[in-house]
Amino acid sequence: MPDYKKKQMYSYLIVLTICSTAGLQCWATLFDNFSVNIVGLDGHHIGALQSVREIPGFLALLVTYVILIIKEHKLSALSIIILGAGLFATGLLPSFYGLIFTTMIMSFGFHYYETTNKSLTLQYFDKLTSPLVLSAQRSYAAAASIVVGIIIFFIAPLFSYKAMYIFFGSVIGVCGVWAFTKNPADKDILPQKKQLILKKQYWLFYFLTFMAGARRQIFMAFAVFLMVKKFGFSVQDITLLFLLNNGINFFINPLIGKFIVKYGERKLLSIEYFFLILVFIAYAFVDSKLLVAILYILDHMFFNCSTAINTYFQKIADPRDIASSAAVGFTINHIAAVVLPVIGGLLWMVDYKIPFLAGAFFSFISLCLVQFIRIKPTSL
Repeated sequence: MPDYKKKQMYSYLIVLTICSTAGLQCWATLFDNFSVNIVGLDGHHIGALQSVREIPGFLALLVTYVILIIKEHKLSALSIIILGAGLFATGLLPSFYGLIFTTMIMSFGFHYYETTNKSLTLQYFDKLTSPLVLSAQRSYAAAASIVVGIIIFFIAPLFSYKAMYIFFGSVIGVCGVWAFTKNPADKDILPQKKQLILKKQYWLFYFLTFMAGARRQIFMAFAVFLMVKKFGFSVQDITLLFLLNNGINFFINPLIGKFIVKYGERKLLSIEYFFLILVFIAYAFVDSKLLVAILYILDHMFFNCSTAINTYFQKIADPRDIASSAAVGFTINHIAAVVLPVIGGLLWMVDYKIPFLAGAFFSFISLCLVQFIRIKPTSL
């Protein structure tokens, strides 16, 4: 076993990452059917709930102040407990305002864990091993998504939504309580600055983080909608693609980590943005159901390359800035989540091609700017 895997923080974050992903996957898988069939919501309700879900991500910068009163690894565990509580309560409050409340709770747990997870990984693992650890976390996350999807597929005909929410919420909450009792912290880790930090020398990290959020929103808001609206993909088709994507990601993520270590962030991000230009242009003009499915899979694969943005930041940052900057970066990433779906939806009404061509333009700008990365890769 490699030395970095022997650290208590490694297994601690792997377990919590599995819980975080499983919780979000359960919520997302059941949400639409629960909200329509049980709660009786309409389209405008769903839009409002999706906006509510993004608010905690936008407020991730508050993590900087929360860790003034609670240790960061304890906040990670507490976030998982909150995520589990949000899931547990969802089935108990089957109303629009109940879903607003439980969605907010669930989302705070998920987003605050994701912020502290990134921060702790970059603090506890050096510049050579952090790409491998981040990629391993994504690989386990993909496996967790597959397992949750399969479990829900088989138990959905047998149990009510309320029972499923209570079951998954309870399991995740118990895991969070277990983690809260553990202490994987290392006394030798540099203390983090306890204030918001914005530095001019981190401008490229901020920009790439924002663009990654913009690209994620175009993918999430419009790619699946295109497949359903234009090509008539069924729920079964989308589910099959989802399982295929996560199966591929389980195997490809460790390779991405090794690529970063051997060749560096600039090469990986250049490959990602070059191919994303082609993918987004193809989305705009594709007329084949098979081809659009392939584009969806490629799109999902390249999303994993965003790991390189975090490892690039680790290499240029003051180690004491990592916790605050991770929180600020998460907020920057979610600015696009607040703005783009609305603007993109209006542009879609003019011509559905426009959001995808905008994605190609964003990718071109990103491709140009990642050439400013001047970090030399160092082999293990």
